[in-house]
Parts: sequence; structure tokens; C-alpha cells
Amino acid sequence: MADADTWLRGVAADLKIGLLFSTRFPLPHATPIGGADIARASWALPVVGAIIGLVGAAIYWIAFHLDLPPLVDAGLAVAATLGATGCLHEDGLADTFDGFGGGSGPERKLEIMRDSRIGTYGACALAMSLLLRVGALASLAAPGPAALALIAAHSGARAILPLFLALVPPARPDGLSADAGRPSPAAVMVAALLGIVLLLASLGPAGSVIALLWLLVVLWAMRWLCLRQIGGQTGDTAGALEQIGEIIILLAAVASGA
Repeated sequence: MADADTWLRGVAADLKIGLLFSTRFPLPHATPIGGADIARASWALPVVGAIIGLVGAAIYWIAFHLDLPPLVDAGLAVAATLGATGCLHEDGLADTFDGFGGGSGPERKLEIMRDSRIGTYGACALAMSLLLRVGALASLAAPGPAALALIAAHSGARAILPLFLALVPPARPDGLSADAGRPSPAAVMVAALLGIVLLLASLGPAGSVIALLWLLVVLWAMRWLCLRQIGGQTGDTAGALEQIGEIIILLAAVASGA
């Protein structure tokens, strides 16, 4: 019984860390969260993603029942997820595209990625990310399919992050990614299994197969690109991968008629 209580407390602690890192939810926490805490709790990222997806789904449902057009429903749902996460991964997407597109070598690329200012490459990447996500949701045009697509997108896109961080070494000797180290094989496996289960529950077999195949393609492409461009991964590149994953899953939901 004591072992079960310890396990449950550990699960609850990891979920809380995942929420504190990935969202702006005002949860009380006595001590600062370190990189090692995030690596340990990385298995919970798909669950956190599902919660974020539910936030967007609730706003979509409200907007739909106010008889707003589908494009507005979708835009408000995406805006709700941006508010919930504090644009964490959007920031990573913009920084990655600015660095990879504007830098002349690995050191310069990493320097650009640390710059808080946004450049042309980053602005265009953000615009395309928002356009594709809102457009995909708007084409579903009903609260049920939109809710399932949002849950699938936010959980599935986060489920591949522990595997990415385990496969690709940090590009810098410092920073959150370097401090965290690589997630354990158990965390990688649990996150992947949770992601698959949530995809199947949300998109069904056909949509899930499409999404999983493309997620694996993008994962390996991002791995190759990161190693070639900067010699490894950073938190920004993980954020960029999450954003691309969201887009892929939403498009898979549209293609499969989820």
C-alpha cells in the first residue's frame, strides 16, 4: 500500500511539473523546476497536451454555440491554446527558423536563436503555423471533430518530444536542454504509448496511422537538420518540432474526416 501511495504521489508530481513547464496555469509549487525535473516528467507531456487541447475545445464549443463562423471558432480555439501555453512552442518555432535561416554557421545560428527579437524567417514560420492550424480546424466545422483533433494534435505532438531529446544530444553545454539531460528510456516509451492511445481514441485507426507515419518522418528530418545545422538540439528546436507535429496531426484529422 505504501509503495502504491509513493507511486501515485510521483505520478501526480510529474503531472504537476509537466503542467507548470508547459502551461501558464497558476499551480502552487514550493521549489523551482530544474532541467532534471522536466526530463523525469517528460512522460506526462501527452497528458498535459490533452488538457491543453481540451481548453481549446471548450472555447471552440462556446464560439460554435454563439453561432460564430467556423473560421472564428477555430481562431478563438487556437488563441485559447496560445494563452494556455504562453506561446512556449511558438517561440521555439520562430527562434529555430530565424537561426537556421539567418545564421552562417552553428555558433551564429545558436546566437540568433537566443536573441529575443523575431526576424523574417521566424515571422513567416509563425504565420504559416497559425494559418494551417486555424484553417484545418475551421474545415472540420463542428465542435466534436474539432475537440478530438485538438486533443490529438496537442497530445501527439508532445508525445514525440522525449524521443527527440533522447536521440539528439544538446547543441550547447549550457541551457535547459543541457541541464535536463536525455529522458530515460522508460519516459520515452510511456510518452510514446500515451500518445498512440490518445491518437487512436481521437482520430481512429486511419487518421492515427497517417499522423504517426508523418510524425516519424518529421522527427527524423528534424534530427538530421539539427545535427547538420547546430550539432544537436535545443529547447527551441523541440518547440519547433512540437509545432510541426500539431500541424501534421490536424491535417491528418482533416484528411481522414475525423
